[in-house]
Amino acid sequence: MQSIKTKLKVNNKQKTLLAKHAGVARHAYNWGLATCITEYEETKKRPSAITLHKRLVAEVKSINPWYYEVSKCAPQQALRDLERAFKNFLTIPKCGFPLFKKKGRKDSFYLEGSIKIFQGNYIQLPRIGVVKTYEILPNCKVKNVRISKRADNWYISFKYDIEPVPTEKVEETIGVDIGINTLATCSDGSKFANVKAYRQAKKRLVRHQRAVSKKVIGSKNRIKAVKKLAKLHKKVADIRADALHKLTTWLAKNHSTIVIEDLNVSGMLKNHKLASAIADCGFYEFKRQLTYKSEWYGSKLIIADRFYPSSQICSNCGHQQKMPLNLRTYECSECGFEADRDFNAAVNLKNYVYQ
Repeated sequence: MQSIKTKLKVNNKQKTLLAKHAGVARHAYNWGLATCITEYEETKKRPSAITLHKRLVAEVKSINPWYYEVSKCAPQQALRDLERAFKNFLTIPKCGFPLFKKKGRKDSFYLEGSIKIFQGNYIQLPRIGVVKTYEILPNCKVKNVRISKRADNWYISFKYDIEPVPTEKVEETIGVDIGINTLATCSDGSKFANVKAYRQAKKRLVRHQRAVSKKVIGSKNRIKAVKKLAKLHKKVADIRADALHKLTTWLAKNHSTIVIEDLNVSGMLKNHKLASAIADCGFYEFKRQLTYKSEWYGSKLIIADRFYPSSQICSNCGHQQKMPLNLRTYECSECGFEADRDFNAAVNLKNYVYQ
């Protein structure tokens, strides 16, 4: 399965329809959450998504006619999402209790049914009609889609079946050391600069955030200021994602075996002096993208043990010595070998395969 997410080119009428769908989905979710809390307090039992939907049709739709202006899939899937949120809360330790949704925050909804792609960048959606996209869509069958709002723009995402096509490899094995100053240093000598998107936009973010805080809550000027801030946050995230996609695609397409280290990102973020810089790199996203792209392009991803001392071992003779973070050049006390700290670690990661 491969997924795609792209921006929709919608007119004012379609924007209103999309907002109505998101509003109904949000209302159904909040109603379901409130009902579950009340039921549990009285009977110590939580109703299922099917039971909630039956009650929704009988109790809510009859007094809210605007429910019939949108597709029935939006409230149905919202209740399924609520049921999954409760299951995650009960089974996954770090998942908190489901929260009520607020208008303007992560607005989204689900559609299924008669969905058809034609003429490259047009898609037929139930109850909404034909919508144009900014990118060419794959020629495939689509069973369902998820439409979401981000920084005042609407996006569509869906999954489709593909046949993995292995690409011709330039090199067999490559070790990749990721860091803060340089996003990635490879064992073949390649280096990829860290774009530091958040650091570059930090002053502008502070200025926009200050503008939001000075506006009266509920005013039109505050809404405008919030939109400007959201667009800047989106730009930062897009720059970071673009750099990571280019790097991971190059690695997966051109190398048979890729070796990276298993970093404890959550532990690294506890260092408050480096937390902002570490979060700006997107280490977890780098690993996530490389995992699925290796399957797409027929590569093998090897993740070295978390406690493998790649920065402390001499890639020339194998001697191990302490390397504080302030030392950027590796100088071996045994053989006198000197190399850039990150390059030395990348070579050790490449050699990790043969151990």
